[in-house]
This record gives sequence, structure tokens and C-alpha cells, in this order.
Amino acid sequence: MPPSTTAKVTLAAFCHFPSSCVHTCAYTSGMDESTVTVREARAHLADHINRAEQGTPTVITRNGVPVAAVVPIADFDALEEAADVLLAREAEAVLAEGGPTVTMAELLADLFTEPTQGAA
Repeated sequence: MPPSTTAKVTLAAFCHFPSSCVHTCAYTSGMDESTVTVREARAHLADHINRAEQGTPTVITRNGVPVAAVVPIADFDALEEAADVLLAREAEAVLAEGGPTVTMAELLADLFTEPTQGAA
């Protein structure tokens, strides 16, 4: 989002991004990757970093569940950029529909305010 449009943001744009889906749905589909346990990753971290530098990600699992990845920095940067673009598009769509907006100050105040008792 250009700096001039960041003064107002929509809360909806921050709530709909399927971050848990990025890795499993789009990023590793069809890629040459290795999967290792946390113990293996810890024991051979330099090897996995070297593989990432060569373009091959390593997925790290705990109890058989993927929990982290060592990826090439260019891939990480591309994912971050894609997430930013998606959020900006969602925010623009909500604004175009006349959706509710809040100022950045209101958003930050809401994020850093302790929830009241009885709130869900």
C-alpha cells in the first residue's frame, strides 16, 4: 500500500488472510524439499541453512506435524511481499464497498488495549 493510503485501514483486511495455508497450499507444492524432526534440524542446522542457500527448503516437524521451515531468504521475502499485496487488495476492496475503517491510531489502541473482563 502506498504511504498515503496507510492512514486508514480496515480491520477486515487483517482478519481474512489464511496464513496457515500459505506454506502447505502454495509454497511447497511440488518443490524438492526435505522434512526433518526438530532434533535432526538442531543437530544439522548448518546443513539445512546451506540447502536453503542453494534453493531447497527444509520443513521441520514436531511429533510429525510441520512447525517451521528453513527457506531461502528470497523465497521468504517473496512470501512477505505476497502477503502484503493480498492484505492491501483486501483493504482496497473493503474501502471500495464502503466498509468500515479506523485510523491507524484507533487500530493500535485496539491492539494494545487489554480486553475487558466478560469480553469474548
